[in-house]
Amino acid sequence: MFSVEQARSAVLAGLAPVATEVVGLALAAGRVLAEDLAARVSHPPVAVSSMDGYAVRAVDIATAPVTLPVVGEAGAGSPFTGSLIAGQAIRIFTGAQVPHGADCVVMQEETERDGTLVTIKTSVAPGKFIRTPGLDFSAGDVLLKAGTLLGGRAIGLAAAMNIPWVTVRRRPRIAILSTGDEIAMPGDPLGPAQIVSSNGPGLAAFVANLGAEPVHLGIARDSRASLNTMIAQAAGCDMLVTTGGASVGDYDLVAGALADAGLTLGFHTVAMRPGKPLMFGTLKGVPVLGLPGNPVSAMVGAFLFLEPALRVLLGRPAETETIPARLGRDLPANDGRQDYLRAALDHDEDGLTATPLVKQDSAVLSGLANAQCLVIRPPHAAAAPAGSMVRILRLPDSW
Repeated sequence: MFSVEQARSAVLAGLAPVATEVVGLALAAGRVLAEDLAARVSHPPVAVSSMDGYAVRAVDIATAPVTLPVVGEAGAGSPFTGSLIAGQAIRIFTGAQVPHGADCVVMQEETERDGTLVTIKTSVAPGKFIRTPGLDFSAGDVLLKAGTLLGGRAIGLAAAMNIPWVTVRRRPRIAILSTGDEIAMPGDPLGPAQIVSSNGPGLAAFVANLGAEPVHLGIARDSRASLNTMIAQAAGCDMLVTTGGASVGDYDLVAGALADAGLTLGFHTVAMRPGKPLMFGTLKGVPVLGLPGNPVSAMVGAFLFLEPALRVLLGRPAETETIPARLGRDLPANDGRQDYLRAALDHDEDGLTATPLVKQDSAVLSGLANAQCLVIRPPHAAAAPAGSMVRILRLPDSW
């Protein structure tokens, strides 16, 4: 039986990033950068005001209060075209270019306007309320690295960098195949012994949130013919993920169908809980990850093995970061499998506290949906009292 670390290494060993494509920035949300992005412009490109107020020379208001004539106006996108000379003021608005000759801005709350005159009530130092050219970044600065998952903040930054097109990894196509006579799709009529399939929809959403394209093949029935037909439909995908049919009782059925199609088996059990009946192999160059049919086991297995695999395919780091937390309740000694306990996570002035849920049965999907983290219990870990330190994996909200 493989350890979790051995299994993860085996899954990742033969993977490489998928090819790239160029997309418009407006269509890049959720995509992964394949190349570093360097700014094409400086931001701001010129000195601009950070306040509504008046642009003046600091020397002219050193003995404030002083009254100066207002000789013009500068708005964002509508600069004052002349030059400020001694003893003058320019009305200026936030984001407007600072007029030539001015070296500071007095915010309007420190002024009093009377027709074409303005009284400056306080003196300010040179450079006050002026954003210098390149204050944020300069042309040529590399601000977004390859491997970045493009969300709203990154896309906003790329837009400010004046980048209309980006080179991204194409979306890996992940075929998802559920198996079992006992399951039906949500909304389908249910037989007396059937249950609703959560693995297919859940894994499809999981894959999509990570920047890949799910290809939901449907549900294969417990027959070699049905499995053979649906496995063939995974041709051309970057990975095949199956759920169900990997336990001791029915493993041979799924493995036999995959073997008929040309599977080279890597492993078929992992020393972990939940998710022991988990297999991996290669089918004509396509990685095949066989997750358990139990919904919690399948989703925890996806988090531990499918997510790092997708990261590698997308050119991102595969490492999953663990962080320390205090236990919120006592735990007994562990056996020879590595436990991943679904837990609530609280934060106070002393740090994080992870409290494993009472119901840890691998059929309790509601517990997984409400958990904020997984508490990691190594094999043969001693009993741990509340307050002792453990390592956890945080579960992202998008998961």
